[in-house]
Amino acid sequence: MHTHSHAKPENELLIETIVVSISILLTIVAYIMQNYLSESSPYVVTVYGVAFLLGGFFKAKEGIEETIENKALNVEILMILAAISAFLIGNPSEGALLIMIFAVSGILEGYATNKSKKELTNLLNISPDHATLYKDGEETVVDVSELKVGDQVIVKVGDSIPVDGKIIRGKSSINEAAITGESMPVLKDLNDTVYAGTFNLTSPILIEITTSPEDFVVSKIINLVKDAQENQGKRQSLLSRIEKWYVYSVIALAISWLLIPSSFGWLPWEEAIYRATVVLVVGSPCALMASVAPSMLSALSNAARHRILIKGAYHLETLSTIKAVVMDKTGTITEGTPTVVEFEIDKSYNEKDIYDIVYSMEKLSSHPLASAITSYLEDKATYTPSKVTEEPGHGMTLKLGNNTYKVGKFEYIHSHLLSPKLVTAQEKGYSIVHIILNDQLVGYIALNDNLRPGIKKMIERLKSQGIKPILLTGDNEKTAKTIANLAGIDEVIFNALPHEKKKYVDEVKAKYGPTFMVGDGINDAPALASADIGASMGSGTDLSIETADIIFMNNNLDNIPKLLHLAKENQKIILQNMLFSTLVIFLLLVFNVFIKIPLPFGVVAHEGSTILVILNGLRMLIKK
Repeated sequence: MHTHSHAKPENELLIETIVVSISILLTIVAYIMQNYLSESSPYVVTVYGVAFLLGGFFKAKEGIEETIENKALNVEILMILAAISAFLIGNPSEGALLIMIFAVSGILEGYATNKSKKELTNLLNISPDHATLYKDGEETVVDVSELKVGDQVIVKVGDSIPVDGKIIRGKSSINEAAITGESMPVLKDLNDTVYAGTFNLTSPILIEITTSPEDFVVSKIINLVKDAQENQGKRQSLLSRIEKWYVYSVIALAISWLLIPSSFGWLPWEEAIYRATVVLVVGSPCALMASVAPSMLSALSNAARHRILIKGAYHLETLSTIKAVVMDKTGTITEGTPTVVEFEIDKSYNEKDIYDIVYSMEKLSSHPLASAITSYLEDKATYTPSKVTEEPGHGMTLKLGNNTYKVGKFEYIHSHLLSPKLVTAQEKGYSIVHIILNDQLVGYIALNDNLRPGIKKMIERLKSQGIKPILLTGDNEKTAKTIANLAGIDEVIFNALPHEKKKYVDEVKAKYGPTFMVGDGINDAPALASADIGASMGSGTDLSIETADIIFMNNNLDNIPKLLHLAKENQKIILQNMLFSTLVIFLLLVFNVFIKIPLPFGVVAHEGSTILVILNGLRMLIKK
């Protein structure tokens, strides 16, 4: 049986299936002939021989190619040797039977691998290859790969959007399910960003390309999927490394069976050869080699079906050991669309002036809270270009004459008018932005970002799995604890500045063990990279998608307990497979010492265990 789970092209697998089917028919014909003639009749041996050559051709080709490539013998070579040996000792029927069952289990694994990879590869077919280029009033259909930044593309109603870019004419509802998994269409207007692989639903739009084709979000996802298929887990790599030494030791064992008993006169020469052949068959690690790959691929595919992209088997193994989950607040446990609920200004200052200053400062910030504040002030304030400095993690500062304005999170002198209201706002779980003039608090803005629906249930599921949920936020202590209470989280890390998040994740790792971090991006990349497993929301930034080990394409946090459960189940199945396959080999080898195992029995027991292991692994496709 074959360790390496390369998916074969459908047509290649079909040809192999047809050839092996002919080989099975010939084996049956030869068996019937043998009842009328004899097993040693040249006609019977010839038919068995042809069945053997047809059935074994693909496996032998695979084994020889890999032996040359890896400069090491493998399972395929072992089985071919066993079958040839059976022919040489005058048991052509058993040799043909061995090859037949071996070829069938090989085809089964081929189909299993392809079935598993289909789910992953479904993610790859989401982006069109052609686009309608619009240039000087002319429309031409071109290959997407020929497009460059700045080109304009027309997308008609019902068509798939072929590029990442911004709308420069028209507006339309876009179905972004392919990228985000979100089934509700999103209304996109002028200058809004659209992604390759999404669908234009209501009216034609003209798009200007903003990124080159290889940097499209969908291209990145495609590359990640390809890597995920090739990325072996530790156990799989370990088995691949053991394989060649194991094969050598089985051959050595078979040769010693051949030479020692017959030299000492313990067994007649023919029986020694027969037992040595049985050793080649039953000692082959087919089932052991198949105990990891089908299960891993099935689990990766199961996750892909739920719009969770895991970047390879290695991460799936790590997931089964997770002890703590660290969640960022904004955009992760909350919806990430904060709105202003209170805008309080000290009565001794001119409200309109403060509005204008805050508006002019926040207009220049890229922080999610800033865009909520500017949209709130849009019709209440006037913008004046001004020289603002941004202090990462704190906010914006502006010097006007002798005055220094600060908007964000800074030290300040309390105001007896505002401070009590501020405390009440914090207790409600609102995020607070301070307005400070010359170190004196002159106002504050309270923003509310709703918790994602179902977050409480998700946290309960994590706790029931014995996993510690932790909230990590830049918010102050009161707000952070209120939000954590609402979500049912007991442990909170607050006032965390972006550059400190990595340090906090390392502390959690030291305290609880393997840690899973979920973030949505901008400032989470270092922390995501530092956690044992980093997961990014599909709507996250390019950087967090690059650094994360897992991407939740549908931004659904229910994925976390689901995923941890899936990973544990997968490890369970792999362990079952490895124990079962090792036990079968051990028992068959021991029996062969004390009693003469008939070769067909050895073949059926050995290859049957391989087929059972593959089918057990495929259960991961349907695990909830």
